[in-house]
Amino acid sequence: MNLFDINLSCVLNILIFLALINNLNYPNIVNAADIQQIVSMDQMFYDIFEMYGPPPNWTRPQGFEPLARIILEQQVSLASAFAHYQKLKAYITDFTPENIIVLSDHEMKSNQISQQKAKYLKALSHSILQNEIDLNSLGNKSTDEVRQQLTAIKGIGNWTTDIYMMFCLQSKDIFPIGDIAIINTVKELKQVTTQNEILTFAEHWKPLRSLASYFLWHYYLKKRNRPAFID
Repeated sequence: MNLFDINLSCVLNILIFLALINNLNYPNIVNAADIQQIVSMDQMFYDIFEMYGPPPNWTRPQGFEPLARIILEQQVSLASAFAHYQKLKAYITDFTPENIIVLSDHEMKSNQISQQKAKYLKALSHSILQNEIDLNSLGNKSTDEVRQQLTAIKGIGNWTTDIYMMFCLQSKDIFPIGDIAIINTVKELKQVTTQNEILTFAEHWKPLRSLASYFLWHYYLKKRNRPAFID
């Protein structure tokens, strides 16, 4: 048994302890069994764990409001998106498709919602009200089916779908290649430069690419001393 094996054994014992005190259940993306597997798959995750411990099990509920929040988070800082979400929520009180779809352009703008994102929120609201999609049923569908249904809605692309599947559905094998923090972290730690190289590495992390992504976000935030995702 070499030194790495001894250290890894210690890590796994710690993981079991963490699982007991933090209730990191197997259905969650972050759980003891899957962490044990992924730190064995790639030294990078072992190193991140040694530096910063396990990532939080970031999660949000399923449904309209969480998906609308992810739309607001497209291409802006999480802090800005959260401020815009809170302002809009305070204005309409009950954050429902029925209340979103009747808002005027002026009302959207006065609540710091851009014209583009206002269209996206209304497109999502319309799809739900017309029974074109049932968000509550997505947890019972395959990732391909979820992606097909969500990306059919104007303003919802692969990144938004990936985040929803990870945070809200706890899908275990998602790799959000459109996420800048993920891309920059892999480039830094793996010394790669192209998207194809990143995707090649990600193939080796199946079927735990969501956990891999959580580890990469965890490293990105901790290294920069930034707060964790806003739940």
